[in-house]
Order: sequence, then structure tokens, then C-alpha cells
Amino acid sequence: MKPSFVRRIRSKDAAWQKLEVLKSNRNKRYHYGEFLVEGVRNLNEARRGGWTFSSLLYPANTPLSDWAKDMLRSIPTEENIELTPALMAELSEKDDTSELMAVVKMRPDDASLIRPRGGDAPLVALFDRPSNKGNLGTILRTLDALGADGLILTGHGVDLYDPEVVGATMGSFFAVPAVRIPRHDDLAAYFDALRAEYGALNVIGTTSHAADVRGPLWESDLTLPTVFMIGCETDGLSDGLRPFCTEMVTIPMAGTSTASSFNVACATTVMFYEAIRQRAGKRAGKV
Repeated sequence: MKPSFVRRIRSKDAAWQKLEVLKSNRNKRYHYGEFLVEGVRNLNEARRGGWTFSSLLYPANTPLSDWAKDMLRSIPTEENIELTPALMAELSEKDDTSELMAVVKMRPDDASLIRPRGGDAPLVALFDRPSNKGNLGTILRTLDALGADGLILTGHGVDLYDPEVVGATMGSFFAVPAVRIPRHDDLAAYFDALRAEYGALNVIGTTSHAADVRGPLWESDLTLPTVFMIGCETDGLSDGLRPFCTEMVTIPMAGTSTASSFNVACATTVMFYEAIRQRAGKRAGKV
């Protein structure tokens, strides 16, 4: 469906205020069920992933690239929005204002969307109470790069749909299913469903403390269906999530290290890289 009309915004009217709160106000984003997307790679991946566009935004009286013209011509929207260059610049997160932005509809928090993307057993991340937008975006990018199946968010943390989070993923936001599961009962039901379908499930937490640690990460069998529990950057896993873990492991650091722990995004990369290393070895008959 082509847009029925183009809305032209020339002042900070009600239509502008909606765009502004989609950028800055978490509660309003969820009220409207929409979020702002900026960046060529992000827009291309949203399109490729079949996400629903409500609107495309572009500056008035400004020459557009062939790419932008094609997006405006071919993507179905409810309406497109033409803003003054000044308002477009104010809305943009970039120093060099984007020529095109989009309002995109959120997807439901449905854990059934997280399905194996390849032939291996499920490989999923759970991030508890993320407190840093850059870390959350980087983790989504890592999960995409390493072929993980999805991300579960628990607890109160930074907003998954914050423009800074989406921007930090460099397009991976639209390739990796990410859902919020706030209630522990719903999380337990999801884990039970995985066990029922696949017969086993590793739920692995990491810690820098020696107590109750099975051993280093690489001693765990990560070729089995696996969920990695990623703790909050400052406090680690909440007490309510620890009982879900079937084992706690550590990522050994150099004996000469003065660092107390890894950055959470770096630790996530190590965990998922070890999982795909083991799985590649199993396929090749080496483990």
C-alpha cells in the first residue's frame, strides 16, 4: 500500500511532538507501539527483515539520493512525513543529518519468535537489567555476528527500542529476535518449553567469584541447547535469576591482570564464540 498522503511539518506542532517523544520518551514509545530508526544500514535491514514502516521522514527542498527515492517509492507506509531541514536536523542523532529516517512498528514480546536460525541446537542470550545503551546494542550486534538465535531481556533496564540502542547495532537489531520477559513465571515456562522440545537445556551464568563455579567456560558442553545468562553491568545476575542456572562458570583471566572482570559486551562475545567453536568442531567430528 502506498502512503495516502504526505504530512508536511513546518513547526513544532502535535505531529512533531509525537516524533520527538518517540526519540526521547520510553513510555510514549510503548504507548504508540512505534520507534524511530535512523541510518542507511538500519533502514535497509528493517526493510529486508520485513518490519512494518509507519512513516518515512525526509527534509523538504533537499535533493535526495536514488536510494532514498527508492525507499520512499517502494516501502508501504501509512503516511510519509516531510520536515523542514532544521526540524530534521533536530530529530537526527547524527552530526551530518540523515536524509531519511523512519517510524517503525514494534514487534510483540513473543518468545516463540526465538527459533534456531541454523541446524544447531538453540543458542540464546538473556540480559538481566542492562544499564548501558551501547552495551545492549553491541551485544545484539555480537549475537547477529555469531549466529545466536535471540535475546531475552529481564528486569528494568535501558529500553530495547531506544534510538541509541538501535543505532549501536548497525542493523543487527532487525536480524536478531529480542523479547522482554519481565515475569519469572513466564521465563520458567519458556525454559520448560525448550526442555520439552529439545530434551535438555543448559542455563549458564558467569561469575568472577570462585564459590559454586563448575569451572572455566570451555569445560561446559555448549553444543547442547544453551541459554547464557548475562548479568547487569554493575551488580551481575539478580538473586531471582540465579536459581534458573544449571551451572555457573567463569571466564579465566590472565594471572597478571589487574582488571577485576570483563566488560559485559566483551564477556558475551567470548561466551558465544566458544559456543560456536564447539559446535563447529562437533559438525567436523573434532569434539
